[in-house]
Amino acid sequence: MPPRKKPSPALEPPRVGDTLAALRQTRALSLDELSRMAGVSKSMLSQIERAQANPTVAVVWRLANALGVSMADLLGTAEAPSAPAIAVVASHATPSLHSPDGLCELRILGPIDLAGQFEWYELKVQAGGALESGAHEPGTVEHLSVMAGSMEVRSGEAQQRVKVGETVRYQADRSHAIRNPGKTTATAWLVVVHPA
Repeated sequence: MPPRKKPSPALEPPRVGDTLAALRQTRALSLDELSRMAGVSKSMLSQIERAQANPTVAVVWRLANALGVSMADLLGTAEAPSAPAIAVVASHATPSLHSPDGLCELRILGPIDLAGQFEWYELKVQAGGALESGAHEPGTVEHLSVMAGSMEVRSGEAQQRVKVGETVRYQADRSHAIRNPGKTTATAWLVVVHPA
């Protein structure tokens, strides 16, 4: 009689919450927005991000499609290639976000693995445009360096005009906004630093 095989230990399903939260934050999507894009309820998204639920394959597929990543990337099962000494991201491969009115464009320059720590963007705001944001987690600070035109930054009730060559640093753990009060397109570098 052949020896009996020991049952293999049960494998824990992959936890996608941290990856999902990082991808959503990098794309500046609220739970409501991602819920609409993916066709997954807001409460389910919240439970997944807090590791209180593991999604079905169908839900992972919907989320991956909505976020523009592979299922393996979302599940954390993609085999990581060895990093080259110098990595180049082509201009056409740099993801970007647009404000609902189409007057603001954020090009995402930072890598996904730093999302939730710090992020950096190229921001273009057309005349009269505004990028309005809700409060980020406590202790988050944004740094805006204006490269062309001028911008106006609001953090809570405080407001400051910023000219070419100037950098403004402000609390982003309250509602905040970046506006272009000028008549030409304004550009800036935006760095978001999350608390450690």
